[in-house]
Amino acid sequence: MDVTHQPDNEQAALWNGRAGRTWVDMQEVLDHLFKPLEDLLVEAVRAGSGHRVLDVGCGTGSTTLAVARRLDAQDHCLGVDISDPMIAAAQARAQREDTPASFIRADVQSHAFEPASFDMIISRFGVMFFEDPVLAFANLRRAARDDARLHVIAWRSAAENPFMTTAERAAAPLLPNLPARRPGAPGQFAFADRHRVSAILEASGWTGVDIQPIDVDCTLPEKELLGYFTRLGPVGLILQEADEQTRTQVIDTVRTAFDPFVHGAEVRFTAACWTVSARAPKKAAGV
Repeated sequence: MDVTHQPDNEQAALWNGRAGRTWVDMQEVLDHLFKPLEDLLVEAVRAGSGHRVLDVGCGTGSTTLAVARRLDAQDHCLGVDISDPMIAAAQARAQREDTPASFIRADVQSHAFEPASFDMIISRFGVMFFEDPVLAFANLRRAARDDARLHVIAWRSAAENPFMTTAERAAAPLLPNLPARRPGAPGQFAFADRHRVSAILEASGWTGVDIQPIDVDCTLPEKELLGYFTRLGPVGLILQEADEQTRTQVIDTVRTAFDPFVHGAEVRFTAACWTVSARAPKKAAGV
């Protein structure tokens, strides 16, 4: 594993701790849940001219591997993430299926990527967690070849994603220490404001920024719902430390709150996202 920088920040602590290990444990459930969004990125790579692809915030590697399976033998897809446990899981997956993808654990804000080495940069929900997004996207710009394409998917607002906030809203009266989301702070909905996203990309050297809303139907087996909300997100993290009485109360309350999304053996919801695309302009001579 190539680690050039060990970041010391809140996101690194989160994703190298319990949250990262939980994502590894729930890899199959989450891969199924977000498969429709993965498919959109794979299609974007297939429709473009990507030969060297970088997957930012690759997690346990599902999208990286899906892209690598569709590249020609001489092409390559590299996944990068801040989480040691998720990168280890991704590397193990690649070895098991003998897929020609590689993975590194690194902080995208400061990692020394080979300059001008990628002609496509993609991400599925991996770019909203930067402490300094301008710094991160400027570093990605340096790693991109002239005319390289950026194509990422990020969540829109919390208000447009009621499924994703159901657990927090229902549990809040029972969990006074539940942390409030801070608008624009690193996290799931950090890219809710499309004007802010556009300004970040332009400030970091990308051009031709295009941000479009998409609504994607996602599903989850009902039998996985309990594990989903008791292990993931702010509620899941707090429940792992809660006493049994509080835990029982919260689980009963939150499960009832999810009823509108449950249809027999399946949970259905719409993921309200942005597709964000941009281009790396040709560098001036001597730059």
